[in-house]
Amino acid sequence: MPTFTPKFTTFARCATIAGLIAVPATFASAGDKAEVGDDVIAAQRAALATNTDGKGFGPQAPRDLTSAVGENQRSFNDAPAHTEMNLCNIHFHEGAEHRGGSFTTYLGNGDGKGYGTGFGYDGTLTEAELAPLDAPVGSGEKGLLEPGMTIEVHYVHTTAQVTPGPTLGACLSEALVNPQLRVETQVMVLVNDAAAMDFVQLASVEEVGGYWQAPNLPSDTGTPVAYDGSTTGPSYNEAGSPLQVSWSVRPDVVKVDINSVAAWYADNIFDENHAHGVRNLVMNPALLSPFN
Repeated sequence: MPTFTPKFTTFARCATIAGLIAVPATFASAGDKAEVGDDVIAAQRAALATNTDGKGFGPQAPRDLTSAVGENQRSFNDAPAHTEMNLCNIHFHEGAEHRGGSFTTYLGNGDGKGYGTGFGYDGTLTEAELAPLDAPVGSGEKGLLEPGMTIEVHYVHTTAQVTPGPTLGACLSEALVNPQLRVETQVMVLVNDAAAMDFVQLASVEEVGGYWQAPNLPSDTGTPVAYDGSTTGPSYNEAGSPLQVSWSVRPDVVKVDINSVAAWYADNIFDENHAHGVRNLVMNPALLSPFN
């Protein structure tokens, strides 16, 4: 979930066996091969702790969903159910930002700026599903996608009266700059298979009961883990996010045809054309909320 900037000011422009092959734990897209040392990540975590200490920041995201431990005492009311809010933005990250469910495979430290890191699908894919494309999917030098990669999709919802649009600024309005926010989260693994799920359908948007919704948001991928957190993205590796977000993260992964992602890039109302970077997993208990 990239840096939040209101749209009415400035946009923020976040071994083959029986036909199966394990998804490489260090799989990264073209141009994302740089790997920083553990000392760089440790220094970023230390800077985050220093820059938030005693400042009153609320609980942060992303987190390890297998642990409910948290010591942050800043509390806020849970946002309403997403069906009672307006969907305002859809975007995704290269690699899962959260760890849990069937996405616990660490992808490495990456470039220290959010790419080549995060968590990957723990399962296996067939050689056919991993068949390479002629070129990676996406535009630019970062966030390019290939079969076998994991993405974390954020369906962002707001209590503001808005229509879906580009950047997270679309979730605010001149009439309401402090709406309640909710992110419905689905982790997906990209496969070269036309029979897999269609991202164009998964990300379709329409009005339902007076609210903008993504009616094809998966509802059969396990009971979501719900917790209080913040916006994400690598711009917050060393700084606290000041925004409050109710998170709902589904534990099971769905397979999505990577070619349908290319089709969505060619025509989507969110102006998305590449995967966003990943924020380091927040591990400091002082920056995490407890949850049930």
